[in-house]
Amino acid sequence: MRRLRAGAADLRKERKILEARIHAGIVGTGKYMPSKVLTNADLEKMMDTNDEWITSRVGIKERRVAAPEETTSSMGAQAARAALAEANTSAEELDLIITATITPDVPWPATACFIQRELGAAHAACFDIEAACTGFIYALSLARNFIVTGMYRTVLVVASEVLTRITDWQDRNTAVLFGDAAGAAVLKAVDPPAGIIATYLAADGSKGDLLEMPGGGSRFPPTHESVDQRLHFIKMRGNEVFKFAGRAMARANAQVLAKAGLSIEQVDLLIPHQANMRIIEAAARLSHLPMERVYLNLARYGNTSAATTAVALDEARREGRIRAGQLCLLVAFGGGFTWGSCLLRL
Repeated sequence: MRRLRAGAADLRKERKILEARIHAGIVGTGKYMPSKVLTNADLEKMMDTNDEWITSRVGIKERRVAAPEETTSSMGAQAARAALAEANTSAEELDLIITATITPDVPWPATACFIQRELGAAHAACFDIEAACTGFIYALSLARNFIVTGMYRTVLVVASEVLTRITDWQDRNTAVLFGDAAGAAVLKAVDPPAGIIATYLAADGSKGDLLEMPGGGSRFPPTHESVDQRLHFIKMRGNEVFKFAGRAMARANAQVLAKAGLSIEQVDLLIPHQANMRIIEAAARLSHLPMERVYLNLARYGNTSAATTAVALDEARREGRIRAGQLCLLVAFGGGFTWGSCLLRL
């Protein structure tokens, strides 16, 4: 009997801890898109391709290109300012800045440090993460953990990419895919049921050579030979990536919903990584979700790596496609291979 009473007391204690647990949520989002638009018609003048081929294969009509003076950090700072303004939060209140990017300003210092300097966020710790197109979801998961553990109160997540500077314009199979963009989100403690409900992260390093930029690191440092071999540009084996990506995103959706104890029928909007229309359609079909509940901006911006889900989330919120109280599911897949998902209630 004494053991039963002790066990009941332990259960009550655990329940109180769960009820008192801090919930982390997104309280503001923002985006920045460069003003220059590169259309399929423009690409027809640069290489052997055409609008019909690009549209039918990947679903992209145009993409944005950063101006020469624009950098990953300057674009990220612009998106961050919009997110901070919506969150009614000053840069001085930030405890941490996490930047997701595969196109940093320089190898080091971290691009997050440059964003900190531009924002005047003097009290924020800073670091970058590199998870390719899944970077925003990886960063959201990290930010959530920092808040729910009580380590930080206010975290800024920035996903910013200038992919056109590592695009091989002599390779028509990849040159038509990529664009530049930045998105940002401010996270704080929120009252339930709002907040990030669950996240799921995964990777398979054995397939890293299917989507990569080989040059520039310790394996292939910059040399005349590495430049001549065009190793400092994106390399992708498209068919192999396509076969894996849709299934991986569908698995990520299933995993995060299982963790949350929810079903796909309860999801109001899916925001997938905007890489290829056929991949998005495959992921939605395998997840048993109609395309009417999938947010798309691929045709306007192309693949902007980590920035795609961040920009799409901001647009979906501002367009009223996802509203307070509704369930939103973010999912992405990228080089590494990495993939993951984030289920949140706004």
